Amino acid sequence: MWGTLCGKGGWLMTVRERTEEIERITLSPFATLSENSRGRAVPEKPCPLRPCFQRDRDRIIHCKAFRRLKQKTQVFLSPEGDHYRTRLTHTLEVSQIARTIARALRLNEDLTEAIALAHDLGHTPFGHAGERALNRLCPGGFKHYEQSVRVVTKLEKDGSGLNLTWEVLNGIVTHTRGEWAATREGRVVRFADHIAYMNHDIEDAVTAGVLRNEDIPAEITSVLGSTKSERITSLIMAIVEHGAEDIGMDAERAAAYEALHDFMYSTVYVDKVAKKEEKKVDGLIEALYAHFHDNPTHMPQAYLYIMWEEGVDRAVTDYISGMSDEYATSTFESLFVPQKWQIL
Repeated sequence: MWGTLCGKGGWLMTVRERTEEIERITLSPFATLSENSRGRAVPEKPCPLRPCFQRDRDRIIHCKAFRRLKQKTQVFLSPEGDHYRTRLTHTLEVSQIARTIARALRLNEDLTEAIALAHDLGHTPFGHAGERALNRLCPGGFKHYEQSVRVVTKLEKDGSGLNLTWEVLNGIVTHTRGEWAATREGRVVRFADHIAYMNHDIEDAVTAGVLRNEDIPAEITSVLGSTKSERITSLIMAIVEHGAEDIGMDAERAAAYEALHDFMYSTVYVDKVAKKEEKKVDGLIEALYAHFHDNPTHMPQAYLYIMWEEGVDRAVTDYISGMSDEYATSTFESLFVPQKWQIL
C-alpha cells in the first residue's frame, strides 16, 4: 500500500525510505540523517510515510502545550493591540529563521523545525516574569527549557509524553545557554531563537513607545542594518557564510549580535513602562502556588498522580507552568476576587 519507487536492488520502497534516501543524497555531511537517529526512549515501529524527525514535528504541533502558547506572554504582559507577539508567534518566527538557515546549509530541516517548535513548550504564563516567580517558589528552581523537555516526556498525552527522538530532546534542553546541542540543527535553533526574539522585541517595543529605532547604537546598525528585515537577513547570512561544519558567525557580525543582545537587556527588558505589570505577576503566581500546595485536590486528576509520585511541589509547578496567561488570571480571580451576586 505504501510502496513507491524501487531501490538499487529492485525492492519496493516506502515513502519514508525514499525520503531517507533523498536525505543521504542531498544533505550535508554535517547534517543529522533521520535514519541515523539515536531513537526514542520507547522504541516504535517506523512510520511508512514520515521519517522520525518529521513525525516528531507533527506530534509537537498537535499537542496541547503547543496550542496554549497562543495565550502566553512573549515580552509585553497583556498588551492592547492585535500585532504584539505571543509565545506562539515567537515560536513560529524562530522556526522560520531556523529552517531558512538549515535549508541553506543543507542540514535536516525536519529536525530543525521540530526543535524550534518545541523549544518553549515549558514556558510559564507571563513570560520570564512567571519563570522567575516559579524559580523562587519551586524547591530546586525552575528553568523553562528543562520544563519543555518535561512537557514532551512526561506531561503530554496524560502522562505518557510524546516519545520524541533523542536529537529533538537534546536540541530543546540546550536551546538557551550552557552546553551546545549535539547536532548542528540544534545549534542553529539556539541562534535562531536569539535572532528572532531580539528583532521582534525591538518591533514590539517601538510599537509600544518604549523604544525608537534611532535609539539602537550606530555600532550595531552600521554592521547589521537599520530595519528588522536587514538585521535578520544580515545575521542569517553570517551563519550561512560561516558554514555547516562550525555553526557560528564572523567576528564583526558576532560582535554586533552580542552588542544588540546587551542593548536589549539594558533597555527594553528592564524598561519601567514595558515591565510595569510584572510586579503583580509575583503576587499572582505566589498566591496560586500557595493555594494549590495547600489544596492539591483542587488541581485536575492528572496532577494528583504526579503529586503521589513526585511530591506536591512538583505537581503544583507543573500545573501552574502549563497555564496560559488568561487561565492563570481567571483562576486567580475565581479563587481570590469576590464574585458578584446573581439575583434572579
